[in-house]
Amino acid sequence: MPPKSRFTRLDAFTKTVEDARIRTTSGGIVTIISVIVVLYLAWGEWSDYRRIVIHPELIVDKGRGERMEIHMNITFPKLPCELLTLDVMDVSGEQQHGVLHGVNKVRLQPSSQGGGVIDTTALALHDANEAATHLDPDYCGPCYGAAPPSSASKPGCCNTCDEVREAYAQASWAFGRGEGVEQCQREHYAEKLDEQRHEGCRIEGAIRVNKVVGNFHFAPGRSFSNGNMHVHDLKNYADSPVKHSFEHEIHQLRFGPQLPEDVTKKYSKSSPWTNHHLNPLDQAKQNTDDPNINFMYFVKVVPTAYMPLNANKASVRDRTTDEDVWLGSLGSGFDGSMETHQYSVTSHKRSLYGGDDAAEGHKERMHAQGGIPGVFFSYDISPMKVINREERAKTFSGFLTGLCAVLGGTLTVAAAVDRGVYEGATRLKKLQSKNL
Repeated sequence: MPPKSRFTRLDAFTKTVEDARIRTTSGGIVTIISVIVVLYLAWGEWSDYRRIVIHPELIVDKGRGERMEIHMNITFPKLPCELLTLDVMDVSGEQQHGVLHGVNKVRLQPSSQGGGVIDTTALALHDANEAATHLDPDYCGPCYGAAPPSSASKPGCCNTCDEVREAYAQASWAFGRGEGVEQCQREHYAEKLDEQRHEGCRIEGAIRVNKVVGNFHFAPGRSFSNGNMHVHDLKNYADSPVKHSFEHEIHQLRFGPQLPEDVTKKYSKSSPWTNHHLNPLDQAKQNTDDPNINFMYFVKVVPTAYMPLNANKASVRDRTTDEDVWLGSLGSGFDGSMETHQYSVTSHKRSLYGGDDAAEGHKERMHAQGGIPGVFFSYDISPMKVINREERAKTFSGFLTGLCAVLGGTLTVAAAVDRGVYEGATRLKKLQSKNL
């Protein structure tokens, strides 16, 4: 026997000699079952450690000076692109009239002819070959009493029909079909307008706006500001021989980038993220033949962030304020993080002639007269922000703790079962020997 050391008295794991140990068949069976159970539970602990979960947080949004993008794809089957204008304005005083940058106007065939695509362009009528390059270099077209627009190709002149229209809009004058305007007669503006009367239009693209309360809307005619009023030139819409309306279908409307498809599929069954990222206005449709209907959508926008494992918090924040980020990429970080928005919406429509909703069974609803026909989206920004953060379901120390618990618990239970089986078998043998 080896000599005893000073730690012998501290040994909590006393041993039995080999001769005092008994190996049984039942003990072997219990041992095999215990090993299988340990391996199965250990694999479960490893899988749980490797599992990634989405942990939602709700905080106060402390961002300042941020911008956001509005992505849209909307079809107007009963309104030509030439009569359709997109404007953006917000409470900060910023206005974008006749938005074209980042947005395409797609001319569509009439619904009776299938509604196929005719042409995709940012401007409906004026192509590059319509520029007045074939005129005398010294030619300076008149603006017919209006001040020349600052965007004119030749300063102080209106050499194209579009420049005359822009000059009229800045002067808050109605333009009409361009009768008596030399430039428009040369470009056959009225004839081309008549050719498009039966067409439809699809607006697709994105606009970048301040992250404050505001609205964007689609309305007929070129827009301009008259004092504190926002006005549209409705002459070509109201005097049209073809009956137009703002019947529309919203194929897609979202605020900010879309969650990547691979992430959506990865967490579609286990995470609430993909549920709330559905855009409630997608595939919404409004039918009408009335040219004097105003459609309004009131949108509540909630800032939402998606942070993958090991995401850099600063990178995505920088990409919500950087004006150098190209259109369509605002809010998407290089490390997979994303700053986007979810929203809820309520809709309303009314006739510009006023009246009530007796036809729908609501006589108590009274509508004011006036306004302009169109589709209006008013959005408000929530002061709260949702952060969906990817995290490990369990830490490495938690994994080791669980592994030890599995091993110790299984062996303890197995030892108790083996002891019970052994004692039961021993007692049974003693009873059988007495009977003999």
